[in-house]
Amino acid sequence: MGPAPEGAPGRGAPKEPEMIEPIMEDTESEENKDSPPSKKRRAGTQDGGLPPPVELSEAQLYQEPTNEELSQMKETENLFHSNLLRMQMEELLKEVRLKEKKQQRIDTFLHEIKQWLLTVPSTTVTEMTDQSWLPKGVRVPFIQKPYAVKGRFQFLPPTQVTVVGSYLLGTCVRPEVNVDVVLTMPKEILQDKDGLNQRYLRKRAFYIAHLGHHLSRDPLFGSVRFSYINGCHLKPLLLLRPAGKDERLVTVRLYPCPPPGFFRLCRLMPSKNNVRTAWFWDKTTPEEGILDSPTPHYNTLLLCDEVMESHLHLLSAMLASSPGLRDGIILLKVWLRQRDLDKGTGGFSGFIVSMLVAFLVSARKISKSMSGYQVLRNVLQFLAATDLTVNGISLCRSSDPSLPAVADFHQAFSVVFVDPSGHLNLCADVTVPTYQQVQHEAQLSMAVLDDKTVDGFQMLLMTPKPMIRSFDHVLHIHPLSCLYAACQRLKLWSELQDHGGDYVAAILPTLTALLERGLGSRLILLTHSRAPVPQWEINQNPPKHKDQGALSLGLLLRPEGLVSVLEMGPEADHPEAADFRQFWGSRSELRRFQDGSIREAVLWKAESMAEKRLLPHQVITHLLKLHAGIAESYIHYVGGSLDPLIRAPKEVHSTGEEALAMVVRAYDQLSRQLWGLKGLPLTVTSVQGAHAALRYTDVFSPVPVWLDFTFHDHLEKRDALLPRPSKPCPAFVDPINVVCHLEGSGQWPQDADAIQRVRAAFQLRLAEVLSQEYGLRCSAKASHTDVYKDGYVFRVRVAYHREPQILKESCTPEGMVTLRDTPNSALLDRETRLLPQLTSALHGLQQQHSAFSGVARLAKRWVRAQLLSDGLTEESLDLLAASLFLHPAPFTPPSSPQVGFLRFLSLLSTFDWKNSPLIVNLNGELTAEDQAEIHSHFLESRIRLPVMVIATPQDRSHSLWTKDKPSAQILHHLVNLAAKALPILEKHLMDPSESGDIRMVFRPTLDVYDVLIHLNPRHIPRHREAVDLPAASFSRGLLESTGPSRRLPVLCYDPPSLYLSQLRKAFGDLALFFYDQHGGEVIGVLWRPDSFQPQPFKATSVQGRMVVSQSGDLMTVPNVEAILEDFAILGKGLVQTVEARSEKWTV
Repeated sequence: MGPAPEGAPGRGAPKEPEMIEPIMEDTESEENKDSPPSKKRRAGTQDGGLPPPVELSEAQLYQEPTNEELSQMKETENLFHSNLLRMQMEELLKEVRLKEKKQQRIDTFLHEIKQWLLTVPSTTVTEMTDQSWLPKGVRVPFIQKPYAVKGRFQFLPPTQVTVVGSYLLGTCVRPEVNVDVVLTMPKEILQDKDGLNQRYLRKRAFYIAHLGHHLSRDPLFGSVRFSYINGCHLKPLLLLRPAGKDERLVTVRLYPCPPPGFFRLCRLMPSKNNVRTAWFWDKTTPEEGILDSPTPHYNTLLLCDEVMESHLHLLSAMLASSPGLRDGIILLKVWLRQRDLDKGTGGFSGFIVSMLVAFLVSARKISKSMSGYQVLRNVLQFLAATDLTVNGISLCRSSDPSLPAVADFHQAFSVVFVDPSGHLNLCADVTVPTYQQVQHEAQLSMAVLDDKTVDGFQMLLMTPKPMIRSFDHVLHIHPLSCLYAACQRLKLWSELQDHGGDYVAAILPTLTALLERGLGSRLILLTHSRAPVPQWEINQNPPKHKDQGALSLGLLLRPEGLVSVLEMGPEADHPEAADFRQFWGSRSELRRFQDGSIREAVLWKAESMAEKRLLPHQVITHLLKLHAGIAESYIHYVGGSLDPLIRAPKEVHSTGEEALAMVVRAYDQLSRQLWGLKGLPLTVTSVQGAHAALRYTDVFSPVPVWLDFTFHDHLEKRDALLPRPSKPCPAFVDPINVVCHLEGSGQWPQDADAIQRVRAAFQLRLAEVLSQEYGLRCSAKASHTDVYKDGYVFRVRVAYHREPQILKESCTPEGMVTLRDTPNSALLDRETRLLPQLTSALHGLQQQHSAFSGVARLAKRWVRAQLLSDGLTEESLDLLAASLFLHPAPFTPPSSPQVGFLRFLSLLSTFDWKNSPLIVNLNGELTAEDQAEIHSHFLESRIRLPVMVIATPQDRSHSLWTKDKPSAQILHHLVNLAAKALPILEKHLMDPSESGDIRMVFRPTLDVYDVLIHLNPRHIPRHREAVDLPAASFSRGLLESTGPSRRLPVLCYDPPSLYLSQLRKAFGDLALFFYDQHGGEVIGVLWRPDSFQPQPFKATSVQGRMVVSQSGDLMTVPNVEAILEDFAILGKGLVQTVEARSEKWTV
């Protein structure tokens, strides 16, 4: 564990207390240094604060660039990819640095603190167990177990008050400004053996308790509270905030330390014990034969306070003349903060990364002349390539043989980084999973920096990566009290003793190693996070371990590892078999395999893809119960929380991937049959799917339909079915679109109307041939042929590849033939070429990333649940989901629908739709030059492009999938909804005690609508697809039988959608209508504001309006009462009630 401050005071042994003021880091000239700040600002500026113009001669204008300018240009070209990245980083540094005015106010506050500290009264000498001298309004910020401890305590004012850390070094990062102030305790307070049995640590706690009582009574301080250093319960801090408007300006952290040289470093080596077993376990006499085990972590706590001085001198000397190193440390801190790597116990803190920069400077891997960006890049490259869990590093250059070697540190600690003294491991509390996460993030960041097609600045330094959004699954162990029993079961007595009773820190390495072994090939990375310990008032007891939230573990899963349900072990006669059986317990059993071998194996129960994704849950609960005695009720697993929202009504375990695969298999069979047709005049050249189910993104998969004909009347003349009004609406049947291209021929006409007639003849002939050759029931129309196969209805459309071009042709008066896009040609090209290409590409993406289907379907489900079914095309939503897999930076591609959906909400709410196109590089066809060209075209044509621009290899400049929708208002509404839903959902998933319903983010807010039209569930065919599954619904006329059907089912019959079309046709100029096509029971209506402006009377435009007289002129205004009545009349039988919810429409 490194010290909380980033440096240490230069502490001698002065008799009088002194204050080292913060070092100012500007490089002003000597003659200007003593000037007031106002004069400094005025120097060298004109009126208005602008710098004076620089007059250059012609020779100066055209002189050769200096070496510095050449170096800067070369750096920009080689390292920054573009000058924009350099400017972005410079602006970020300006933004996160502390401003001069605020620094002056902080300095004033620090000076006032010093004055107060010197006036705190002393106390008499008492035994440490006699705490009656403490005032009633204060509690000791220390868990005193065991209570009995030897030693005496007396409060005396500090001999030295010193500002240390990032504030002093100029590497402080806003917005949370913390200033570390070290209080050097007088020697009279301490005794020789205070390093034993927490005596020194408890005296620190007494010291700040007494300070807290006296400082809290002064109006200078708005807040006086306790906290822990990096979450360590053995090292409390006293936090001070100024009163009044400056309360949020700064937090001053008071940090008591011993006088220099108080501890003998040889007593604090990793192999030494300083917490006696008999004392810690409260035994009156030590047991014979039991040796005191080393306490390396406890020793580290004392070492941190002892060797601060050398750290301060090292960092100050390094940063004194190197602004580039200072900038690099600031950028690294921002990088760590965005990834939550610097927080809590065992975090990779800003102090550690500052010392790492010092190490790289000493190793000559970083030069003091480097820029901040170069420092960032070199440190990330070092972290990505160096495993400190195996090969530790050291800043110590001493050859003293009495110093512990790096190998000695490896025996005591997981991660090793030795400080210049040679005694302190700066990464003592950093666990293996934490460092592996740092390595993983560094590797991802280097890939981003090397990729010219991504915005490295945005990905690295501006995109937050919370655990719930970075890892596929997260599990919470709560309450934490179960871990103490687990420590006892695993006999972790020495670890508990070393960590002062912190059973979470004691068991964490064992727990993570156990899970890493059990998950094996399923796991890429496992990390952990402890809830931050909240600050507490000085009159409150310190929080206990069991009250500190939950222990969260994040799992980054390997998709290919989730397929197997079998854990194969060694052969039965191998020595490793016994260890395998001991590890897996009763789940291990002997099995014979196809190669004849008999092996130990573990078989997990999982049939559907959804269950296989959750296999880690089975593994973890089994291992924690078997080895640690942690019951399943303590494990809150968050991996499939959103699965019920895309689960078909009658499914229990599947999320629809298997049903979609059945549709694809039926399509493949039909495709082969179409390819093999012999009775067509022309050969089939290609068969392509053009339906969401064939790219695995249909929210609810089409199901095989076997009709109960009692729900329909038969129309003899048309040989068709008609739903009976007396029965509930039959099941919704959506035909699966298929495009069938025929070969070119000189017999094809060159006239558009003639081509349509020829295609109609082909549709008729196709139905006949399919019936004759394969016995399929078909129904032919002029535009398509419906084919009933395996319970599914495929809508096959014959296409001729030259038809879109012919529709573009037009003849000028001079007889010239010109080509120009028309709405008909664009629609035909989209339906017969672009949509099949998109379907094929996304089908391939699903084969690479099994979670794509779930992510795309959850995204659609959420958008439609907001009553925005017609707000975006489903193709645009599919492309948004695809971008999360094709361009995942700064993350890895999602391996679960849950994390993918969270990233979808983040993408939707944070992407700059106004100034950037979203490029989805399907199949990797776009080069860096192509993407740069797309950006250039976007900037040139922004006014003519839609509000949301999505570019693909087949559609680089027009954004066809978003050309018509969303509108600017709908996109703005969606962005706001996503921005609100994301933090709510993440908080729910990260808080195991949260009792709310996760479906709440899918429920629409109805308060924004002027009118609500409530529908009768009897006539909603997809009623059971609603977000909140109805307790009871209606039979929809489907049978379980798989026998041959006499007739095709009624297709696309959805009364709410048909009613919605009629409303928009009749009243679209007066109102907007919103609906959830998946079982929604409400249609939301918003009046158009401009439609309520009085308009001159015209006999041709009086629908829905009434005539009024204004200033003698006849005007028309909407007749709202009549319109509401028309809503009910138009939907008679379907509409239950029409509810007017606002008076906005009053004219």
